[in-house]
Amino acid sequence: MVPHEFQFTSTDGLQVACARWNNRKPRRGIIQIAHSMGEHMRRYQSLIEELVRAGLTVYANDHRGHGKTARSHKELGDFGPGGFNLLVEDMVRLSNIAKTENHREPLILFGHGLGSFAAQQYILDHSQLIDGLIISGSGALDGLVRVAKSMPAGENYLNAAFAPTRTPFDWLSRDPAIADTFMQDHLCFGSLQPKSMESFLAASSQLADPDRLNGIRRNLPIYLLSESDDPIGQKLKGVKILMKRYRQAGLVNISHRFYPGGRREILNDTNSKEIQTNLLLWLSAVLKW
Repeated sequence: MVPHEFQFTSTDGLQVACARWNNRKPRRGIIQIAHSMGEHMRRYQSLIEELVRAGLTVYANDHRGHGKTARSHKELGDFGPGGFNLLVEDMVRLSNIAKTENHREPLILFGHGLGSFAAQQYILDHSQLIDGLIISGSGALDGLVRVAKSMPAGENYLNAAFAPTRTPFDWLSRDPAIADTFMQDHLCFGSLQPKSMESFLAASSQLADPDRLNGIRRNLPIYLLSESDDPIGQKLKGVKILMKRYRQAGLVNISHRFYPGGRREILNDTNSKEIQTNLLLWLSAVLKW
């Protein structure tokens, strides 16, 4: 399935690499994918193909400091001076492009990992732009920051629960091929550069701020999905905290599905087909297929 590739110019002049996948008919809606840290949009090809077969148009971009948006290997992991806030605004810009190109179709935002935390920030100010939100592999960023700070210096917190480990990326999936493929991909990397990581973690306070959360429109459909052993979700603890915060903010259309035994990359684990099927069922209910 060959995408239509394009770019837009961000407010700092950066050319953001984007792609659109679609089929002719039926046209049931739009999904925008926001990928995770250290990867790029083409790692979602299997999901994209399922979504297009279901009649959805898919948009995605490589975040700043990632994939083809990074202008050189040295820029991988570097958001630039605009930091995490501008990464989120890039997502808003892509949403507006998608809506302009598809005037009457509903838009669902799908965020995984870093993209899920960016989606959490996105809806603080822009929840009216979308018709639904899928939060995958996420949690409470402030809680994750506290846990990471409590770990001994130099310890790989993300991999620690899976010792003895074969690679630094065993935490990604129960399927060992996923870690190998990640390490062999020249556009994948392990961590953000220090200033970019700082700007990302600085978002934790506003993502937990009740006043900011109260600005999200109450009837926004939200679907949270996570695997039980995902260290980013603190083994579901952080995901449940996030759900509680949304409910306390008055959001009334929240659903979730948790999968036992899985790790980080919910779409690349051994139960990925089940996860994709349930995701399509949620979409069909929200979009009223």
